[in-house]
Amino acid sequence: MRAAAISTPRLDKMPGMFLSANPKELKGTDHSLLDDKTQKKRPKTFGMDVKAYLRSMIPHLESGMKSSKSKDLLSADEVKQWSESLEKLLANQTGQDVFGNFLKSEFSEENIEFWLACEDYKKTKSDLLHCKAEKIYKAFVQSDAAKQINIDFRTRESTAKKIKAPTPTSFDEAQKIIYTLMEKDSYPRFLKSNIYLNLLNDLQANSLK
Repeated sequence: MRAAAISTPRLDKMPGMFLSANPKELKGTDHSLLDDKTQKKRPKTFGMDVKAYLRSMIPHLESGMKSSKSKDLLSADEVKQWSESLEKLLANQTGQDVFGNFLKSEFSEENIEFWLACEDYKKTKSDLLHCKAEKIYKAFVQSDAAKQINIDFRTRESTAKKIKAPTPTSFDEAQKIIYTLMEKDSYPRFLKSNIYLNLLNDLQANSLK
């Protein structure tokens, strides 16, 4: 007598299981879509675990909270000065990072990215101005730019003309508009945000120990 054949169920056909037919495909899976979704949901996590978020965002936060003697460490006084003006906030590298992450939570990070690009552009050697001006214009200014900034039509057209014969001040007009936008709109909200207030409170509490 022949032994009865025993059928083995295919895992990829079982309900609730979604397995690739080719195991190698799992190794090369693109997680960019998942990353995008995670970034879009990020604002909801601020109130849940702000300290953990800040520590991951600013690697030296822990050491900065323990001591403010070193110029490389973040101090409560330094962070408090950020509330005096947007200029003082942006003059500080860590301030730029923290404010930039706040703008990401509001999906307006293109503003600080453009402002920083302009600051860098002003320091560019004359023989490299044209190349860098084109990159900034295509990234932030032109009408179909991936990170288009919010400026009026006249300024957009004026900037387009200026970069044809670029100078260190070609983007000054547009940069000023974006700075004012951040100063009057995003900056006041940043000062009231959990990101800023919890960072400041933590540093002040540790300075008393």
